[in-house]
Amino acid sequence: MYASNGRPDILATMDQLLELATQPAAWAALATLIAMEVVLGIDNLIFISILTNKLPETQRAKARRIGIGLALVFRLALLGTIAIIVRLTAPVFELFGNDFSWRDLILIAGGLFLVWKSTTEIHQSVDPEAAPHVLVGKQATLGFASAITQILVLDLVFSLDSIITAVGMTEHIPIMVIAVIVSVIAMLLAADPLARFIHANPTIVMLALGFLLMIGTTLIADGFGAHVPRGYVYAAMAFSAFVEGLNMAARRAQRRRQAEHQTSS
Repeated sequence: MYASNGRPDILATMDQLLELATQPAAWAALATLIAMEVVLGIDNLIFISILTNKLPETQRAKARRIGIGLALVFRLALLGTIAIIVRLTAPVFELFGNDFSWRDLILIAGGLFLVWKSTTEIHQSVDPEAAPHVLVGKQATLGFASAITQILVLDLVFSLDSIITAVGMTEHIPIMVIAVIVSVIAMLLAADPLARFIHANPTIVMLALGFLLMIGTTLIADGFGAHVPRGYVYAAMAFSAFVEGLNMAARRAQRRRQAEHQTSS
């Protein structure tokens, strides 16, 4: 939609937005896409929360905001290059009878990074006294630039997955943009409370790392053509979180009974 002088036709764009606003199907697509983007953003948010909790306390909130801001920038930038994104799904070579596209290679690389990162974090939690040559991430704190670099890598992978999902659900760019902005705002609002909750509950850290390990494995499988429905993954995550919530409630009740017993005696 361009005017005769080559500039974008703003009026035509506004007409398209007004037309979409009157279509119930467009509102349904927007609601569905927002829900999907929020769910897909959980992976990104868990990783950012765990990683930034390793920074000095004065830098954590800043790193989270930068990480989530980068997620928004990547998603909007990718939306501006949809023609290229669509071509990323085209096969570029064949290996052992399987076709691989650039999207597949990016998902495999991101999945391997996520598996490596979650495994080293789990190793640190299980064996905090491990030798430096055994455990790369041994230090309790993490360099700010290193944290932002790692967040940037995963932001790119999750953003690509998010935008390809959006392209498969609707052809209207304004709907995609609104869904992306709303989902990132939700991530921004949930970032600090989630990070504080994870920091205050060490058992949640291990559970979240297990989630990231499973998500990384899923990305690798998806890259090799073995698609795992995300609904199964998130259902397993929700059930595990529910069970851990029951365990936390049981531990609180036990501590309360012990305190009451000590007070009475």
